Amino acid sequence: MEQKSMESENMESKSIEQIEKEARRWAWALCYYAGEDEKFFEQFWCALQNSQQIYREFVYYLQNQNFLCEYKIKGYSVVDIMVWQMDHFKAEMDRGHDDMKQNGDKMLLMAFDTMLKMENQPERYVQLMQSETGTDYPDKFK
Repeated sequence: MEQKSMESENMESKSIEQIEKEARRWAWALCYYAGEDEKFFEQFWCALQNSQQIYREFVYYLQNQNFLCEYKIKGYSVVDIMVWQMDHFKAEMDRGHDDMKQNGDKMLLMAFDTMLKMENQPERYVQLMQSETGTDYPDKFK
């Protein structure tokens, strides 16, 4: 508990510029370890900077290695998106597509990226989240 409060104090003493620099560096590292190219990174970073709420969620995760989940789009947080993607990912694995297998960085990055896209097209992503599920359900493909 004492260590947690010391970490919080250290983060509070950092300037906005320092936090942004760290966030940019971490976003680049996530993209790199997720196998994404510089073009993807630049688009992701630009979108992230244009969304104050998602940027705040991203920085909170960077600083705490946990999700804030204050910002929701149509009732869905970044964790809800990640759970949906994991469920969807299982269905993709069942079809032989397993590029996210064992790649937590990619799963995290894609959750934030999807949330950024969902902010601009909420109805589309709500529909996808409610209709695209994994294959662990009886009679799924009948």
